[in-house]
Amino acid sequence: MKKYNWAILGCGKIAKKFSEDLQLLPNANLYAAASRNFQRAQDFANELGYKKAFGSYEEMVNDPKVDVVYVATPHSHHHEHAVLCLNHKKAVLCEKAFAINSKEVSEMIDTARENDTFLMEAFWSRFQPSFIKAMEIIESGELGKLKMLRSDFAFNGPKDMTNRLYNLDLGGGSLLDIGIYPVFASLMAFGKPAEIKTIANFSPTGSEETIVATLKYANEEIAILSSSFACYSSVQTEFWCEKGFIRLNKNWFTSELLTIFKAGDKKESSVAYDKNEGVGYELEAAHVMECLDAGLTESPMMPLSFSADMMEVLDAIRKDAGIRYPNHD
Repeated sequence: MKKYNWAILGCGKIAKKFSEDLQLLPNANLYAAASRNFQRAQDFANELGYKKAFGSYEEMVNDPKVDVVYVATPHSHHHEHAVLCLNHKKAVLCEKAFAINSKEVSEMIDTARENDTFLMEAFWSRFQPSFIKAMEIIESGELGKLKMLRSDFAFNGPKDMTNRLYNLDLGGGSLLDIGIYPVFASLMAFGKPAEIKTIANFSPTGSEETIVATLKYANEEIAILSSSFACYSSVQTEFWCEKGFIRLNKNWFTSELLTIFKAGDKKESSVAYDKNEGVGYELEAAHVMECLDAGLTESPMMPLSFSADMMEVLDAIRKDAGIRYPNHD
């Protein structure tokens, strides 16, 4: 089994969770952690078991032993950091949102192709067994045609206007942070919409705090998507079909319980999945290494075209809602 040297670019909370899951994979070698602050990188490396620490991203990408880089900086910096890695021929797994807008995503994809180097958006939900099963049921047609989708993700977060979640320079707002999950579900189920209508509430910083988007498709299907930092929701996704429905239960992005109802049945049935060995990030990391083993430069499960389409939809939602990122528009 070929082992891959992983490097982490950006040593924050999500990078720690990802690293803990990476430890579970026998073909993943925790090689390097990089931050703009050397001490932070060193502390992160010591805690998670990385062999090296770098005080700059440039130093890290110039290390010939680095095979794959996980980009875990804020959305606003994904473009810059992914392009840096790709231009040094490092395979990249980049956190969502892939970037701030479609222009940045296009440049990332072009750079990956120019360098013949692997690039994938780190959308872990795509690799969860419950989500894969839901897509299989829908595609099988056993519940008839999918007609509607309802998906939400909301929590009542701290009202700290200095936090990155409210910082427009960092792509703050619920849409790119958690609203992207419902958008992902709708894109997987229906593709790109023909029409978008939104309602949004804004925080004192000008960032969007709560948003509801209704998407209509060419064949009259409808998706109702919502996200918020101001309240709690069930965090579920429901697929409403002609002959029944499917529900990905609480924390649907990594749900362990899939509920199915078929017209004519007296009650719902449930499919339970074993809890992931880790949080769930190990599934996407394992897939990246499978792609590299096969000599691929993009994932067949999470292709770059899908990430480009998702950012186009996010851009359209932003435009309709009046959400602007001054340094990126």
